[in-house]
Amino acid sequence: MTTEFLQSPPVFDLVFTGATLLGTAAGADVAQRDMTLAVRDGSIAYIGNALPEGAQVRRVVDATGKVLIPGLVNVHTHAILSMVRGVAADAGFAPSYTPGIPKGTQVNPEQARALARLGALEAMLFGSTLIGDNFVHADVTTEAMAELGVRLAPSWRIHDVDFAQVAEGRWHYDAAIGSRTLQAALDLAARWQGNDRVQVQLAAHAVDTCSDGFLREIAALAQQRDMRVNMHLGQSVVEVERVKARTGRTSTQVLDETGLLTPRLMGGHCIYVTADDIERLARAGAHVVHIPKCNATSGRLAPTPDIKRAGINIALATDTQHADMIELMRWALVTARVQRGGVDDDWQPRHVFEMATMGGARALGLADRIGTLEVGKRADLVMLDFARPHLVPLVNPLGNLVHNGQGRDVRMVVVDGEVLVNDGVPTRVDLDEVCREAEHACRALWQGVGREYWKPAA
Repeated sequence: MTTEFLQSPPVFDLVFTGATLLGTAAGADVAQRDMTLAVRDGSIAYIGNALPEGAQVRRVVDATGKVLIPGLVNVHTHAILSMVRGVAADAGFAPSYTPGIPKGTQVNPEQARALARLGALEAMLFGSTLIGDNFVHADVTTEAMAELGVRLAPSWRIHDVDFAQVAEGRWHYDAAIGSRTLQAALDLAARWQGNDRVQVQLAAHAVDTCSDGFLREIAALAQQRDMRVNMHLGQSVVEVERVKARTGRTSTQVLDETGLLTPRLMGGHCIYVTADDIERLARAGAHVVHIPKCNATSGRLAPTPDIKRAGINIALATDTQHADMIELMRWALVTARVQRGGVDDDWQPRHVFEMATMGGARALGLADRIGTLEVGKRADLVMLDFARPHLVPLVNPLGNLVHNGQGRDVRMVVVDGEVLVNDGVPTRVDLDEVCREAEHACRALWQGVGREYWKPAA
């Protein structure tokens, strides 16, 4: 098999030889073994059994015993919330709603930069080549994460509720807050316009934290500017009850009535969605962002079998817990099978792998550029070491990846043909420095709420 996009004589910037390829045009579950993949000018230029005769190559990577996959597309994260790792998972609810732990409103720009770099670096080292991130200080955090070289789909956290009061159970909507957060998102879009690796979104936080009028304003802007809207949808009982009390509707119904339920919408979590909600999401062509580990850790499961059966595109995301998208595929598969009561042809490794790659690409409108290993697409790819005990034998590479793989198996990450992780080490930043700065920021934030989880030895 040979697929070519060649000049004569062919000149390549980066070539992988002897690789096993997953996620090609042949299908997610088709492993192509002992293949050569070549990159030129940031795109995949050649896939074949051997290099073309006379090819000139700047760098060759021996990928024997390695598997190449498309870069993983992690569409819903809050990198700053690496500050609550190991604690928020046991609180039972989202950090913004939970008293006694640091909040985004308490984070200063310097801390935001340190924490965002940590969260983004973790995701990249685990194979995410695109990170959809939204939270406070998005001007600072986008700059910080962009230093790593990954693709970004960032936004400010947009809302008109006063978040300083939400954790105490008080819900006050302030037009000035809405105007400020929305304008910040638009300013962010203007700042990064024309940058091929940064696609700014509008991240309306949730229906319970945005008033109906504010949601209509966001919908109008999204349509005018053709921007994606990434938000929490049906994520909690609190949301369901607040929205019902305020509107008499479900969150999905409110989105439909305010003009946000369109193919530009990415709804995160979707735990509490009714049959009518699912039908509306499908009819609108909206996308569901499945966050299986966060959901399951809090004791809840999104009805993904029903969502998938309705034909809705599903993307995957790690949200606030560890950023290992490879393990996340396993959670997505297992939690669906628990609901189905067994193993069937509707939930197999190929389905969750597709969600982690092309599902995210579709949700972001980038399916023609990323999400598969195909000639002409951008060279966003990940190389994993499959010569490790937990991944041997290589009978079914995709089954091994989904059932046994880990983010720590990633050896190389490439975006636009640029090597951002080489032999497990980031190429643009110092890993130890990133961890050290984030630790310092976290310690100050936890001390600020009167809790300290670590002290240096006396």
